[in-house]
Order: sequence, then C-alpha cells, then structure tokens
Amino acid sequence: QLIYMLPVSLFGMAVAAAELPAMSQARGTTAEVASILRERLDSGLRQIAFLVIPAVAAFVVLGDVIAGALFQSGQFTADDARYVWAILAGAGIGLIATTMGRLYTAAFYAILDTRTPLVFSLIDVTLTLVLGYLFALPLPRLLGIAQRWGAVGLTASAGLSGWLEFSMLRSRLNRRIGRTGVDFSYLAKLWTIASGAAIVGLAIKEASPVANPRLLGLAVIPTFGLSYLALAWWIGVPELDRIRRRVSDRLSHRQAHSS
Repeated sequence: QLIYMLPVSLFGMAVAAAELPAMSQARGTTAEVASILRERLDSGLRQIAFLVIPAVAAFVVLGDVIAGALFQSGQFTADDARYVWAILAGAGIGLIATTMGRLYTAAFYAILDTRTPLVFSLIDVTLTLVLGYLFALPLPRLLGIAQRWGAVGLTASAGLSGWLEFSMLRSRLNRRIGRTGVDFSYLAKLWTIASGAAIVGLAIKEASPVANPRLLGLAVIPTFGLSYLALAWWIGVPELDRIRRRVSDRLSHRQAHSS
C-alpha cells in the first residue's frame, strides 16, 4: 500500500493542489470560466499521465525488483517480493484513474461543488467493499488458487471502482464545462515509451548477474526512469520541458528567498 499510494500522493494530489488555486481564481462569464477550467484540467491531466503511466509500467513489469529493493531481507524472501509484485500489478489497474480523479475532484471544489465528489466517493467506497469481498474471498476458491492471492483481488477491485468514480466525475463535469480529457494519441505515445523503458529495465534484470536485491534495484529502477525520460525527450513530449521549467522556477524562487 505504501508503494502504490506513492504515485497518487506524489503526482495526483500534488498536481491537484497546484491547480486548485488557479481554477478557483477563474473569473469572467460562464463560458470564460469554463474555458479556463478546461485548459487547466487538460494541462494537469497531461502532467499526471506523463508521470503516472511509467509508474504503472514499473508496477506491472518490474514490481518484483521494486519490492525486493525495498523489503527483501531476513524472512522477507524473493517469493515474498514476487507476491508483492502481483499486488502492485493489481493496483496498476486503477492507478491512472485514481490520480486523475483527484484533479477532477479539485475542479469541483473550484466551482464550489463539494457534494458531487462526495456522492461519487461514497459510491466508490461501497463498490470497493463489495468487489473487494468478492475478489478476495469467493473468487480464489472459484479459481482453485491459494486464498492468499485474494490480496491481489483487493487492489484490482479498488482499481475497477476507481475507474467508475473517475468516469462519473469526468462525465458530470464535462456536462457543465465542456469536453475535457487527454487525447488518445498522447496516451498512446506515453504508453509506447513507458513500454520501451520497461523492456530496457526487464532486459537488465534478466541479464544482471547481481543477486543482491538492493544492488539489482539500483541497476534496474534508475535505468528504467532514465530510459523513459530519454525516450520522452527524443520524441518531443512537451510535458517534459514544462516540468523541467517548473522545477527550475521553484529552485530559483527558493534560492532568491533564502538569499
């Protein structure tokens, strides 16, 4: 849970918190306010997609390396790391929806509507409880697998519920301010480069003679991240430059403030 909630907190909630003041300060006619909200939402969604899609790829392809680097020692074995890998892969199902949903919730707050996200959140919680029970307890028995794999069902069911909440939030807001979302071509581009980076990481994992899980993690995980950034730079993903400028501006502001 600590691992798969990290992208939600680090990317989804951070982008939502950064965009909320700008969306809340939108002024003008109804059409002008809607235009500003659409622009801020689409920009934030593109940032979230750029940051979260590689996290999903890493969870699905390299989850055992991540779990091993963080936890494998003593009684926590390589088999346990692979078990956590399966749980992370299940969490990857709804990771994008969960993080993007945070931004849509912030947009509702910006237009002073707290009731709609609350209602949808209650639906999400209820569905998560129902699906979580079904996926975690009866389903493993029906499939003839060990009960411990029901933990994978918990994260997968939460992901499915997250997609429903995200879809409801987007649909309701789109009816109020117009169409928002990320273009399919942009998502396809990100999935392509994330898959390429994951293949590089997987190749290093399979070819590495290193048995120590922490050393293996130091070899695989940074290479995966650098490969993703390099491919994004090579094909010219604009969010990479925007994030770089934002980080540079913040560092400059901190230096000026400290001096």
